[in-house]
Amino acid sequence: MVIHDLGNIEKYGFGGRLTKDFPSQILMDITEVCNLACIHCPHEQFSKSEEYDGRFLKPDLNEKMVQEVRDHGKNTTKYIRYSSNGEPLIHPEGYNMIQHAVDYSGVFVTLTTNGKIMNENRTQKLLDSGVHMIDISIDAFKPETYAAIRKKGNLEVTRENVLRLLRWVRESKSKTKVVVSFIEQPLNEKEKKDFEIFWKDAGATYVLIRRLHTASGNSSQTIKNIVKYDETVKRRPCLYPWERVVINARGDLAFCPSDWMHRSRVADYAKTTIKETWQSDFYTNLRNAHLKNDFLNHKFCGQCPDWISTRWPTEGRSYADMIEDISLIDESLI
Repeated sequence: MVIHDLGNIEKYGFGGRLTKDFPSQILMDITEVCNLACIHCPHEQFSKSEEYDGRFLKPDLNEKMVQEVRDHGKNTTKYIRYSSNGEPLIHPEGYNMIQHAVDYSGVFVTLTTNGKIMNENRTQKLLDSGVHMIDISIDAFKPETYAAIRKKGNLEVTRENVLRLLRWVRESKSKTKVVVSFIEQPLNEKEKKDFEIFWKDAGATYVLIRRLHTASGNSSQTIKNIVKYDETVKRRPCLYPWERVVINARGDLAFCPSDWMHRSRVADYAKTTIKETWQSDFYTNLRNAHLKNDFLNHKFCGQCPDWISTRWPTEGRSYADMIEDISLIDESLI
C-alpha cells in the first residue's frame, strides 16, 4: 500500500512554467498508425484492441489548437509537440499541420519521429517547414539491437536518414535543431556510451537518454523489465495534470500522454476549448486527487506506476528543460 503524503498539498502545484491559465505543453497525438513494433511500446496490443481504428486527427482541430495557443499561450505554452501513439509523418496532412503550427502559433514546435520514412523528399519538406526541433527515437547503436527493439525497422536506413538530416542542417545553416534519443532498457544498456559518442560526433544538438516507463501500466513487455517500485514509497503527484494537455487522433482532449486505451479522455475538443478544459472542475478534481493521493474517482491514475518517472521543475532536469535550452540557443527561432 502506498503511504499517503499530505505534504504534497503544499509542495506541489502551479508555479514557474506551470500555470493555471493555460498548459505549458500541448501534445499533438495526430495518428494512431505506426510503422514499427517496438518492444517497449504497447502499440501492437493497442492495434488489436477495440479502441484502435487507424485514426488521423482532422486538420481543422489542429488549426483550432494553433489559434488557441496563439491567443492564450504566449509566454505560457513552451512548446507544441507532434508525437505519441503513432508515427506523425504517416499522417497525410502531417507536414502541413506542423507547418501551420510553426507559421501561426508563436511558440516552439517540435516533432518526435522514428525516422524510418525520412527519405530525401520528406527531410527537405521538414526543413522547409521550419520546424524548430526534430527528435528521432533510435534506441540502439548496433543493428542487431535495433532490429530486436525496434521491430520492422532497419538501423542502417534510419541512421542514414538522420545523418542526411544533420548534413543538410549544417549545409543550409537551418535553425532546426536535431535531437536523437535512446530509451535505456535491458537489451541496449551496454550501448549507451557508444550511442552518445556517435551522435554527438555526428553533430546532434542533444543526445537524450530516456528512462523506461510502463506506458501507464499498458506495456506488458516493459512491465517485465522495468525496475520494481517499492510499494512503501511515498507517492507524489504526477506532473502531467499541471503541465500538459493531449489532443489525440480521435479529437479528444486528454490528460495523459501515455494512455493508449482512451481512459484519460476529458472532452471532445470540437465542443470545447483547451483553456476551458484546463480550468475546469474536472482538472481541479484530478489535481486534488494527486495532491491527496486519493484516486477513488480517478482509477486510471491510481493504477499507474509512471508518476515516478515524471520530474517536477524542482526535482531535476526534464524534457522541458532541454527544450528551453534549445530555444535559447537562438531566440529568433520563434
